[in-house]
Formats: sequence, structure tokens, C-alpha cells
Amino acid sequence: MAKNNSFLAKPVNSFYILCITSISLSILGLIMVFSASSIHSIETNGSSLAIVARQGLFLLISIPAAIFVARVPLFGIKKIARIGLLISAALLLCLRIPGIGKNVNGNTNWISLGIIDVQPSELVKFLMILWASLLLARKLDQGTERTNVFFLIAPGFALVMLLIMAGKDLGTTCVIAAILAGLLFVSGVELKLLGWFTACCALIFAFFIATAGYRAQRFLVVLNPFAEGDYKNAGWQPAHSLLGLASGGLFGVGLGGSRQKWGNLAEAHTDFIFSVIGEELGLVGTLAVLILIGALLLSIFKISLRASDPFSRFACAGMGSWIAIQTLLNIGSATSLLPVVGVTLPLLSYGGSALIATFLGIGFVLGTALRDPEVLRDVRSAVHKRRLHSQ
Repeated sequence: MAKNNSFLAKPVNSFYILCITSISLSILGLIMVFSASSIHSIETNGSSLAIVARQGLFLLISIPAAIFVARVPLFGIKKIARIGLLISAALLLCLRIPGIGKNVNGNTNWISLGIIDVQPSELVKFLMILWASLLLARKLDQGTERTNVFFLIAPGFALVMLLIMAGKDLGTTCVIAAILAGLLFVSGVELKLLGWFTACCALIFAFFIATAGYRAQRFLVVLNPFAEGDYKNAGWQPAHSLLGLASGGLFGVGLGGSRQKWGNLAEAHTDFIFSVIGEELGLVGTLAVLILIGALLLSIFKISLRASDPFSRFACAGMGSWIAIQTLLNIGSATSLLPVVGVTLPLLSYGGSALIATFLGIGFVLGTALRDPEVLRDVRSAVHKRRLHSQ
């Protein structure tokens, strides 16, 4: 235990853990996207490699993008943060322009660029965290009352959520609301006010669920998706997700051996990739994923706590909240503990916009770690020793 505490107490190890878990999850995601999408890819593209090839290209773009963000000076990031809300609103308003916004599964949350589709709301998550963190840092420097931060950043988030809901994307709206709640919590807002905010959000989301038939059906089948009358309707996806997880057992049926991906489980390579992991790699595989994501989040929050400037501290906490809530929503949907909300599993699910945006957030956290003199010294020392050893 002492060795573990000593390992985690060394700041540079949080940097290494973040690098290792990010790459490990991305590589595992690439493998599982190939397995989960192969049948669907043959049906829609004529090749089992079409979807995974695009995911591989997105990964090749994401990693250099993260390195670039990590190397950008903090003042450069703050310049982007100042107009983060403006850029976010402009991107989301583009979706409302006829001929630009593309409808996918009932949600107008995509822009078609011909070869690929872009989801602006993924980049909006990153930009809104930067924008809110800058305002929170300024408020902290001014030393004003903590409860004022709610009225400082909530209106901007409300605007973004309204624009996203205009495209009927409740899942992404939930993620944005959770990011806001996470930022409010780390900013020190009174728990009573945070509780009222959570209750109001719950009522608003309940209204949107009740006023849309398909959302209400998804909500009602959570407890028993196998119920007669529900199984072949709203219960189909969560039921077959559970069947996949249950059939995997301890070690799974083997990589590539999923039966649910053969047309039974829609969105197997996106929203329900966790189910395919459970079916093919078993309980061991799902636990490995949870451990990797847990380590990833631990490293992000430890870097956040050690950050010397408030902006970086708030932004890193926001990035961690983003990945955490999206993981909970995705796995909750796959295990039928939550209604199907249609959000991806960070770093694992197929999706170029989501992968690139997530890596931008990770890049910022890595940059924050490297701005720590102790971490930078240890990293440079390790690089120097490796060069000497290679010679």
C-alpha cells in the first residue's frame, strides 16, 4: 500500500497514467470497432474494413491534435476560451440552416461533408468547458461571492442546451448539463443551490421525455426490456445489449465472435460497444475497460488538483466530468440501468467528432501537467535517459 501511495503521490506518474490509459483505450476501441462494425460495414459499404479505417484515420488525426493542444501556451488557450461560447453558438446555429444540418436517427445534430459527417456538439463540449473555466477563474481572482458563479455561467450553458435540443438531441443535452453541474461543484457553489439546479434539470428532462413518445417508451422499458409488448419495440436494444453481456460469461465468446452484432443490436459499434466488449471479452474485458477509464479519470482529477492556476484547475475538472458522465450514461444504457440516451463511450466508440474532441480535452490536461515544473523536469530527465540508453 505504501508503494502504491508513493507511486500515485509522484506528480509525473499522473501524466504517464493519462498517456497510457488514453492510448490503451483508443487501441482497444479501434479493435472493438472493427469487430462490432464488420457486419454492418459489409452491408452498408461493401467492405468489413470501411468503418474501422475511418476510425483509424480519426485516431491518427486525434493524437497529433492532442499533442498540439498540449504544446499551446496557456495564453493561447485563454484566447480561444474567451470566444468559446460565441463559437459554440455559431456551430450549433449552422445546424438550423436548411441544407446544412443532417438528420440522423431523428436528431439534427450533424453536418455532412460528403465523405464524413461532423457533429459540432462534440467540439462544443470542449469549448464550453474552456469558456466557463475562464469566467470561473476570473471570478475567483476577484474574490466575490461563490454563489454568483451560477448566474455567471448557467445562462451560456442554457443557450447551448436550447440550441442542441432544437435538434432533438436529449443525450448530448444531458451531458452538457452534467458538465455544468460538475463545474459548479468544483467552483464551490453551495450544495443547496446545486441541488435546486439538479432538481430543475430533472423536471425539464422529464418534460422532454413525457412529450416525446419514443423517449417515454425508452424510459418505461428500463426495468424490464424483455416485457411482452416492449421487447420487440423500445426494449429491443437494451434487451439484446443485456443478452450480449450475459452470454459473454467470465472470458467471453472470443474476439469477433459476437452474435448480437449480426443485426440484433443496432449501433453496436457506437452506443452499445460496451455490450460487444462484454460478449466477446467477457467480465474480464468489461472490468479492464472500467479500470482503464477509472485510472484515466483519477489522473485527470489529480492533475486538476495540482494545477497552479485556477483556469487550468477548473478546465481539467470539467474535462474529467465530461468523460465521467458520458461513461456513466453509455454504460448505464448498455446495462439497462438508464434509458437509451444515444451517447458514445469515450475513446472506445466509433465516431470521429467525439474522438477528436475527447483527445483535445486530454491534450489540454497533458499540457496542464507539463506546465508543472516538477513534472516537466521528470519527463525531460526520462527522455534524456532514454536517448542515452538508445545510443
